[in-house]
Amino acid sequence: MNACFDTMQAYGLRAIGIGERLLPKTDITLCEQMVLIGSGLIWNVYFGVLAIGFGFWFAVCLSLGRQSRFAALRLAASGFVFLFRGSPLFIQFFFAYEAFVLLPKIGITIDLGLVVIDASTGWFTKAWAGALFVLFCNTAAYSSEIFSGALQSVPNGQIEAARASGMTRFQIFRRVMFPNMLRLAWPAYMNEAIFLFHSTTLVFFSGFPAWRQEGDALYYASYFAEKTFNPFVPYPIVAGYFILLTLVIISVFTITGGHLNRSLPKERRVRPRFRLLLWR
Repeated sequence: MNACFDTMQAYGLRAIGIGERLLPKTDITLCEQMVLIGSGLIWNVYFGVLAIGFGFWFAVCLSLGRQSRFAALRLAASGFVFLFRGSPLFIQFFFAYEAFVLLPKIGITIDLGLVVIDASTGWFTKAWAGALFVLFCNTAAYSSEIFSGALQSVPNGQIEAARASGMTRFQIFRRVMFPNMLRLAWPAYMNEAIFLFHSTTLVFFSGFPAWRQEGDALYYASYFAEKTFNPFVPYPIVAGYFILLTLVIISVFTITGGHLNRSLPKERRVRPRFRLLLWR
């Protein structure tokens, strides 16, 4: 018990550079595998939370852009969604990393007249920024499809009633369309959030290097499987962690969904349901 506690102190935050620098190479224990894989899960949570948090608002903007009266805005939004929905996420990581590696070599110069600024883009080659940007774009594209369908399902009667009461276009969206869109899209959006968190395991296997072996949960599981020649211990540990993470996501979305549907009768409330996505 004391040995496991010492392992937690040494490796509990190793994935973010705190604690023992050298990984265990011989006589690897079950506790070491659980602690290090759990430490790597910090990166998965980081990517998932920030990508969902920022991608949500960008997805709403994309949904509005696809229904805009301006053809250029519709084309730009639709093209962005088609690009990120039409290509595999693994390939997106690969091309993004190669592009971010080339950017510092090309250089970005901002001429303000009195002063010239050379923008540094090297930090985009780091997983914490570059991979997060790819996940942000990917989830925004998929989520915008969900929100677009929800916007089209908002009852026209409510919109006409808002117009008749003298509301502006912005007021109609904020008070009528946006709340209804969230309520209708929430069950499907929960599945997108779950799938995004699962997709974070691709980050360190798709071009973005793990600096000083500070990787995510699957990175450490792969390391232990290679060292112990037994993949049937580390990979089930990863699966167990992600099952617990999925239960947390479902709980958060269920509570939030109940709040969104609080004004409706119980028989009309839309409840989030987890559906396994076999393809994307």
